[in-house]
Amino acid sequence: MEWLNYHHLLYFWMVAREGSLGRASQELRLAKPTLSGQIRRLEQALGEKLFARHGRGLALTEAGRLVFRYAEEIFALGSELKDALKGRVGNPLRLVVGVADVLPKPIVRRLLQPALALGQPVRIVCREDRSAEGLLAELAVHRLDLVLADLPTGPGLAVRAWNHLLGECGTSFFAARAPAAAARRGFPRALDGAPLMMPGAGAALRRALEQWLQSQSLRPRVVGEFDDPALMNVFGQDGAGIFAGPTVIEQEIRERYQVQVVGRVESIRQRFYAISIERRLRHPAVIAICESARKDLFA
Repeated sequence: MEWLNYHHLLYFWMVAREGSLGRASQELRLAKPTLSGQIRRLEQALGEKLFARHGRGLALTEAGRLVFRYAEEIFALGSELKDALKGRVGNPLRLVVGVADVLPKPIVRRLLQPALALGQPVRIVCREDRSAEGLLAELAVHRLDLVLADLPTGPGLAVRAWNHLLGECGTSFFAARAPAAAARRGFPRALDGAPLMMPGAGAALRRALEQWLQSQSLRPRVVGEFDDPALMNVFGQDGAGIFAGPTVIEQEIRERYQVQVVGRVESIRQRFYAISIERRLRHPAVIAICESARKDLFA
């Protein structure tokens, strides 16, 4: 078996973190030629270039960014291991969560809050990805403890995973004060021809909205599509158009973005899932997240 040289990985990590060979060599108390040679040996072992010249400095290549992310986790875990062996009081419980980036950030925050309320310190690490498949692949090799998503895993997926429904809610439509006042009268018919902002194609809400609009014979004027719900809300705050969000966080959306409710549609259901590789949950923070979501947030 060919082993990874972790000294070489440490040198690479320090150069990437410091942004230059000079600063890293001072921190490590190594000569720059020595440091450069050790990184070249790491590149040879991995079969990839990790740095590229950028002006007078260095920039990470795509492979370099991937290696840096792993190095961050490796050395963070090493630090935790030392703390655990020293028996330090309050050593934090680590929870690594993959978050589908189509999920509204207030929902994610509300879902994760119970993990921070446990009787012991918890360190939450959030990883976002547009691709649910990418997050599930990370889950399958135990790099994630949990994935939060707006869709369950499908039957054709190679990864064996369990879907835990956290809850569901209806959908509210929002807009800035002037367009909200106009659209509120005669809702939902008032949506016909009105400016509407839609979630990105990967969001479950996008499909639900399209199906509902078609069933109601409504043809709004789509003025934007957004993968990030928070960015869509900001455009809505500026009066760009009407947008939809989960009714369960209606008050928070109104207060944060200073918008008004145009109307509510209970039949446009939004569902939220915790996906794990365990049918029976064991991680204390994951258990707290699932129980609180069902008993409180979506009660």
